[in-house]
Amino acid sequence: MSALKKCLFVILGSLCTALGIAGVFLPVLPTTPLLLAAAFFFSRSSERLNAWLVETKAYKAYVEPFKSGRGVTVKKKLTILGISYSIMAVSAILVAKPLVWGILGCVAVFLLWLVAFYLPTERSVFDEE
Repeated sequence: MSALKKCLFVILGSLCTALGIAGVFLPVLPTTPLLLAAAFFFSRSSERLNAWLVETKAYKAYVEPFKSGRGVTVKKKLTILGISYSIMAVSAILVAKPLVWGILGCVAVFLLWLVAFYLPTERSVFDEE
């Protein structure tokens, strides 16, 4: 791999990591896809950065369950929706424009679909018996 391409992948991986970690706190940013992208870039450019990323709490909490197929717990899904909807409600109240309300409504419906039907739900230990 050329030095320029490797440097570009390190920069893109770093950017995706920063945005992914910010996404833990900001519901507008999708944490899991950004950390998956960071893992892709780091795995092709820097073994050291990839090893570091895989050991972070954010990676272990958001990416490992997704990659392993275990899914996300119902509690985590409800937390995602609760925080997201709270921030959208504050935004709607502060902006108070019908266009913004419509956009936030569409985002809320999309987020509900994404969390409810797209993200796999982790099975409980009671489901396996």
